[in-house]
Amino acid sequence: MNSYPAKWWTALDDGAVRCELCPRRCVITKGGTGYCRVRQNCDGELRSLSYGHPVSIAIDPIEKKPLARFLPGTRTLSFGTYGCNLGCLFCQNDSLSRGCYSHREEPLSVPPQRIVELALQHGCPSLSYTYNEPTVFAEYVLDIARLAHDAGLKNVLVSNGFISDEAAGEMYPLLDAANIDMKGWDDDFYPTMCAATLPPVLASLKRLRALGVHLEVTTLVIPGKNDSEEAIQGWLDWAARNLGLETPLHFSAYFPAYRCTIPPTPPDTLFRIQRQAHSAGFRNVFLGNIRL
Repeated sequence: MNSYPAKWWTALDDGAVRCELCPRRCVITKGGTGYCRVRQNCDGELRSLSYGHPVSIAIDPIEKKPLARFLPGTRTLSFGTYGCNLGCLFCQNDSLSRGCYSHREEPLSVPPQRIVELALQHGCPSLSYTYNEPTVFAEYVLDIARLAHDAGLKNVLVSNGFISDEAAGEMYPLLDAANIDMKGWDDDFYPTMCAATLPPVLASLKRLRALGVHLEVTTLVIPGKNDSEEAIQGWLDWAARNLGLETPLHFSAYFPAYRCTIPPTPPDTLFRIQRQAHSAGFRNVFLGNIRL
């Protein structure tokens, strides 16, 4: 299949490369791929397998991202590729996040200009980089986002926020809105449940706020893992100090998925968290995926 020259990498000895797209900084030997499965070392050069190859394209209500306070009532052209740089045991979309491209079959090819044209044709005022983790197709995002702005469209990112300073410094200034996952506040949640760490995510949130990007934050609430009053209060205290009480916060119910068999989130847990957030002074608190 066709690949595309990647950004953010350094050549190492013996033909290996170090990917500098996210905090993992994978060292990739010839022929291998990084943790995300879509960045490959081709003869000592890092290439993107996902550039120009979306595997899911749809038109969604903007509220589905979820964004409650950005272009309400509009539709957004949404798309994603294979790959993710986290390893969440509870992934709700593992067919994409853990999927990979086959070298035996040429995938769908959609150049950046065509993505913009589709949004315009369908009357969508925005594009959403979503479904899987957009960081892993960051080069594609950059090229589309610039064309989108030239065409008068807004750029929306739905992301885990686990990105390097170098890549965020190029991609985030092109955004108009973002919904970032803050998956859990307990010290061991990210290492044990996501194979990652929390500090880079917090850095992304602060960077987006400083840039003036419209920011909303989502937490998937998993019973016994990230739903304690202490953990929620720790997150609310940090968000109040660093993001502001006007920041929309979303708390969504978890259902068993991928490798996680914990029972679903009780609705009462979400209602309790909503009351807790309101008591902390947050004015825009939204609950999602509740099934009564």
